[in-house]
Amino acid sequence: MAKNIEILDRKIRIQVWDTAGQESFRAITRSYYKNSACAVIVYDITNRQSFYNVEQWLKEVKEMCNKEIIIVLVGNKIDLEDNRKVSTEEAQKFAEENKINFLETSALNGDNIDKIFDNSAKELVNKVENGEINTDFSSSGVKIGKFPTKELENSLGKNKKNCC
Repeated sequence: MAKNIEILDRKIRIQVWDTAGQESFRAITRSYYKNSACAVIVYDITNRQSFYNVEQWLKEVKEMCNKEIIIVLVGNKIDLEDNRKVSTEEAQKFAEENKINFLETSALNGDNIDKIFDNSAKELVNKVENGEINTDFSSSGVKIGKFPTKELENSLGKNKKNCC
């Protein structure tokens, strides 16, 4: 999935790969780590085991990614507050101890979903501007470039020729 957003008067294109934490995708997830600028680790607030798994995911991210990576811990399913097994305070404390960002969301209702991407993009822009991320290296996970304008996209579509 890719999403274009505007942050701090800049157009940002965010590419997202979702592995859903499935063991069958474990081998390919390592290739995603290589040039990532941000990692979002999601657990289910109604499932304590999913919170326990966060520690392993965090360890992998820190081992395989560049040291400037932005990490966001996300507690999902706040729409199911009555079934909560992991308190906000517990997750917040974990995030603070590990120096990572924290947010709770509801994918069902869309609560705070955009905030994950907006906050991460703002932090990335700030890190680039402060020189903490060197965009000359592909391993930074950040590329500087121009997005096609609507006019260019439209003209490319019109001039497209069918093959064979």
